[in-house]
Amino acid sequence: MKKFSYPIVKIAVAAALLGPLAACQQTPPESVSAAQAQVQSANALLAEWSGPYGGVPAFDKMQLSQVKPALETAMAAQLAELDKIANNPAPPSFENTIVAYERTGKELDRVFTYYGILSSNLSSPEFRAIQKDMAPKLSAFNSRIVQNDKLFARIKAVYESDDLSTLRPDQQRLAYLIYDSFASNGATLDDEAKARYAAINLELSKLHTQFANNVLADEENYVLFLDKAQLSGLPESLVNAAAQVAKDRGQPGKYAITNTRSSMDPFLTFSDQRDLREKVWRTYYNRGDNGDSYDNNAIIADILKLRHERVQLLGYDNYAQWRLSNRMAKTPENAMQLMQAVWPAAIARVKEEVKDMQAVADAEGANIKIQPWDYRYYAEKVRKAKYDLDSDEVKQYLQLDKLRQAMFYVAGRLFNFDFTPVPQGSVPVFHPDVQVFEVKDKTSGELVGLWYLDPFARQGKRSGAWANSYRSHTSFDGAKTVLSSNNSNFVKGAPGEAVLISWDDATTFFHEFGHALHALSSKVAYPTLNSGVRDYTEFQSQLLERWLLTDEVINNYLVHHRTGQPIPAELVSKIKKAATFNEGFKTTEYLASALVDLKLHMTDPTNIDADAFERDTLNALGMPKELVMRHRTPQFGHVFSGEGYSAGYYGYMWAEVLTSDAAQAFAEAPGGFYDQEMADKLVKHLFSIRNAQDPAEAYRDFRGRDAKVEALMQDRGFPLGKSVKM
Repeated sequence: MKKFSYPIVKIAVAAALLGPLAACQQTPPESVSAAQAQVQSANALLAEWSGPYGGVPAFDKMQLSQVKPALETAMAAQLAELDKIANNPAPPSFENTIVAYERTGKELDRVFTYYGILSSNLSSPEFRAIQKDMAPKLSAFNSRIVQNDKLFARIKAVYESDDLSTLRPDQQRLAYLIYDSFASNGATLDDEAKARYAAINLELSKLHTQFANNVLADEENYVLFLDKAQLSGLPESLVNAAAQVAKDRGQPGKYAITNTRSSMDPFLTFSDQRDLREKVWRTYYNRGDNGDSYDNNAIIADILKLRHERVQLLGYDNYAQWRLSNRMAKTPENAMQLMQAVWPAAIARVKEEVKDMQAVADAEGANIKIQPWDYRYYAEKVRKAKYDLDSDEVKQYLQLDKLRQAMFYVAGRLFNFDFTPVPQGSVPVFHPDVQVFEVKDKTSGELVGLWYLDPFARQGKRSGAWANSYRSHTSFDGAKTVLSSNNSNFVKGAPGEAVLISWDDATTFFHEFGHALHALSSKVAYPTLNSGVRDYTEFQSQLLERWLLTDEVINNYLVHHRTGQPIPAELVSKIKKAATFNEGFKTTEYLASALVDLKLHMTDPTNIDADAFERDTLNALGMPKELVMRHRTPQFGHVFSGEGYSAGYYGYMWAEVLTSDAAQAFAEAPGGFYDQEMADKLVKHLFSIRNAQDPAEAYRDFRGRDAKVEALMQDRGFPLGKSVKM
């Protein structure tokens, strides 16, 4: 999952951390005082980045005590910069308003880099207290920007001027994006409505933070410690990793299954002990839904009511209308049409999968009916029976380090990038596990930037996988090198042991690297043009997943972790034949989350009960009882810990239509997935352009036409349903 989004594009990094922030009664200072200037000179979080590679974050110097003063000082500095633009006596122009706006907030950008690390990678109770305290102050700051009438008047004047048509296309889009970020977030409201809009966003900023921290608390608090007798069925790699985690948590001799997907998923796949599978399943899927102080159901109801009221101030019938107005889908009805076209085929496939699993259970004399905690376990048995494919056998060839090398190979062939590790100690890192690589153009040797990798799970790190950019490419004030990162939650093995991961985790690894390549490929001039359109943003990263199954990667990088022998051709053939195996499960658990998300935000939330709504909606959809949503509502951080994916989780499937269609273009090219002409078009039209062009136009430039949903259905092995216009 990519971690970007914010209503005010200039301060986009904050959205991933806090959700949309807006005004409250608290008011940041108008300008930097002498005392604050003194703080600035001594605060590492505010300092300009120094060192090699165009300057790098001083992760080794950040301290929690610096966070509040750094944020307050940087907010005051940016407000002063914006007031200077707003009060400029010269007539508004692109240079003195739009470009000047792009130059503001450099200090705050730096501070938010550290804030993001402390929030996502190194969270602690002490930081969460700071986060809770700062949410309303950041909210006040954001409102001061969006409700700066003089500033908006100048932006509006530039956007509506006749001179706009004389600018370059990317400059016209920049003016539109900045204007829309104000107009669609309340800048056009009257004073009374603005005040209420601001008050709503203040409450939302608190609720989003509380929601995220509640989920993290449940992930940290629920750990299952096992004895050796309880390990039946678990592969050696998982046993060794669980032993190391238990040791790290002060329980040597035990085996720990943590409350994260990377730990839960393989346990449910391989454990022979059904009672333990049920316990692990319930613990994971009940995060945020335990009726205790960390329960999120009441918070969800409050969030939905506030979001609904806020968009009504803007004249929308529901939140989803507002959210999709500037997305590729345009309307919630269009997004719903796509999902409903795929849903029947997905649940029909689930019925087939369950029938196959039940047959295996019956033949074993298990005397059970397949339940959600059985799905992965018996699916694995069916996989072995149907395709003679053992997931653990495949895992022996999926070494994390080798997969990283494979990604570098793909980046070299498609993007002409060369990745090499930086000299140890030359670049500060925030944890010893973090690895840093220098990225250069293979032909010219020109520095592109750095890539940071934080691969392993630990306490205080949020679950899942995501990408960030600490610094994006821009050229309007001199070319800036990119500082990009990938973050995962793989289970760290014992010292000296290869880290082995599942095929699904390997796919996710490639996916997130696609986000990093998107950032590293940027050729845009202005910061805002590095932003994204949510139902398009996932496309580039989903597309990169396809290179995992290319012969070049398989033949050179999938080698046995002990023998070094390449993966046998027979096993590769089995993997390819089973490519659409369990697709009913994967598609249905995803679509259930996306449909519930969209329906929640198309509904009047008065008196809403989140648990009941989830249950009733899934029943109405005919959700198979043998599985659940990928992200149940009380733990759906994409949607309720901020607004990056709210009413937008459908975007993964919208992007997947583009992915399947684009992959088809590579498959049909003379050079296949490494065709040079196609690779050049990929980089030029789909990666380097970022948000400097409307995504639909960019895709047509690449493909010569709009994407077709039929390619998606074929990829998933589903029968072709009704056509959907993209």
